[in-house]
Amino acid sequence: MSVDLSSYDDEQVRLMAEECILVDEDDKVLGHDSKKNCHLMENINKGLLHRAFSVFLFNSEGKLLLQQRSDEKITFPGCWTNTCCSHPLFRPEELEEENQKGVRFAARRKLEHELGIDPSKISLDEFKFLTRIKYLAPSDGMWGEHEVDYILFLQKDIEHSPVPNEVQATKWVSPNELRDLMANAEQTGTKITPWFKLIVEK
Repeated sequence: MSVDLSSYDDEQVRLMAEECILVDEDDKVLGHDSKKNCHLMENINKGLLHRAFSVFLFNSEGKLLLQQRSDEKITFPGCWTNTCCSHPLFRPEELEEENQKGVRFAARRKLEHELGIDPSKISLDEFKFLTRIKYLAPSDGMWGEHEVDYILFLQKDIEHSPVPNEVQATKWVSPNELRDLMANAEQTGTKITPWFKLIVEK
């Protein structure tokens, strides 16, 4: 399928060429395909599934760092979500499966890319792997997500500096503030990513 990306942000279009890891329902690697192809609903509806991760960064007060996705994002623009959500790529260091090393490596890479967090301040073993979830969620008529999502927790007091092309706002929330945010999202017009809703509900 030929998709016209000319109306989208140049950097976000460039990232659509990255090669995601294709997996089956059991998270076994099948191969790779572009981020663009992995996120087209036409392909998702045919069963195309890829590997992803969601990082939840907590500070020493137990508050969770949320981000609001940039309006430049092609999928789920302007939505509030957990600290960082992205994909390990089809490259040797991010394909390593022992102790989820590849996913942890990718998570550290994307924390820097999206939030300006110094990767030298985080060791891979500081990420706590909780579980994996599989979900499918359309973003609009053309784009969506169909992922095996690794849930990673990280507790650390660390500085961040959001990259505007990726993240338009951040905020730290307590458990009660998070519950209120989710409960009042529809009333306040706050958009929440579907995977974040799913994880919080679980």
